[in-house]
Amino acid sequence: MADALNRRSFLNQSALTGAAIGVAASTGTSFAANAASAKVVVGVMGMSRGRSLAQSFTKQSGCEVKYVCDVDKTRAEAAVGAVEKAGGPTPQAIGDFRQILDDNEVDALVCAAPNHWHAPATILACAAGKHVYVEKPCSHNPREGEMMIEAARKHNRAVQMGTQRRSSDGIIEGIAKLHEGAIGRVYCARSWYASARGETGKTIPAEVPAELNYDLWQGPAPRIPYAENRVPYKWHWFWHWGNGELGNNGVHALDLCRWGLGVDYPIRVTSTGGRYVFNDDQQTPDTSSVALEFDNKQLITWDGLSCNRHNNVDDFATFYGENGALSIKSGGGYIQYDNKDKVVKEVGGNRGDNEHILNFLTAIRNDTPLALNAEIEEGHKSTLLCHLGNIAQRTGRAMTCRNNDGHIVGDDKAMELWSREYDPQWEPKV
Repeated sequence: MADALNRRSFLNQSALTGAAIGVAASTGTSFAANAASAKVVVGVMGMSRGRSLAQSFTKQSGCEVKYVCDVDKTRAEAAVGAVEKAGGPTPQAIGDFRQILDDNEVDALVCAAPNHWHAPATILACAAGKHVYVEKPCSHNPREGEMMIEAARKHNRAVQMGTQRRSSDGIIEGIAKLHEGAIGRVYCARSWYASARGETGKTIPAEVPAELNYDLWQGPAPRIPYAENRVPYKWHWFWHWGNGELGNNGVHALDLCRWGLGVDYPIRVTSTGGRYVFNDDQQTPDTSSVALEFDNKQLITWDGLSCNRHNNVDDFATFYGENGALSIKSGGGYIQYDNKDKVVKEVGGNRGDNEHILNFLTAIRNDTPLALNAEIEEGHKSTLLCHLGNIAQRTGRAMTCRNNDGHIVGDDKAMELWSREYDPQWEPKV
């Protein structure tokens, strides 16, 4: 009871000033070991990507989506029908995710809100006794990722990052081939992403739409007046809330690259590029190349284009070894080549979306929070590659990093971007 009161006191001080809703004491639902059919109740936060996730969770056997939450009332209400169409009972449409944390029937929070919410919501959910499925990138900045690991360990919660290719059978097989030495020692991995996004436009102050709780949308971020070119999606291209294309989509491929090479933290990071196509207020680059060097002479690169769709989608991430190469397909599966670039083997597959969710639910049911394919510590390490690439881009400098935790060495200015300033009501604490 003392722990519950302490948690309530902390939340009241840090997050709920002037609000009536708080995080109630919760120990989570108790599941019998190997209870494959045990019901898991979830609440989903953020009805952009979250709408699709709510449908996917609904379709899982023994899983109920009790809440669909969005600070935009119309988006929350529209998601109700999407869950019903997926075959689930009618969920409650709410505007404040803290109602999910207050409900002792809820086992897990699914966080698909904007990036600046990922870590603070996860940390609060762990403290409330909830497991968490958090979308990529798992954090807005490196320090948040470290705190998420601390929160998951402290409260013994399952925290899964939504890099679903970690659960694709075909991709798992391809990575296993690399680890077994199918192409010899793997020394390089290259990855790509291309899209055709339009202009971000100019930032012009505007009235907040009546259906939007903009103050809660901002949440942990220091307050900035509302402008139409940020909500509901283009916040991705402003550092205050987003992490650019590198954090938005690059994290998927970089996660596979790091997994395949069997590396953790880089020792040197560089980034080139910028905003080359449109003359608007977008802050993050639309054209960039990031290089991450690791101990033992290993290299990962990522090339991103936001304003040109030309891309070889089958080469989502390609690995180069002493005896050949192996490419991971974006949609799942892989192609193995010999050292003469002749195809040795080709395996199909899928992205692993449903398998990733099932992996999360199984870890909850079996009370095995570390038995996750994208457990938060792995999620942090992969997300950190994006953060370091963005910091190198923003500072315009090559960075040297510690090989045991990724911290930047000898550059105090760059390390200032390891964390951020927060709105005092929402500053995350473990």
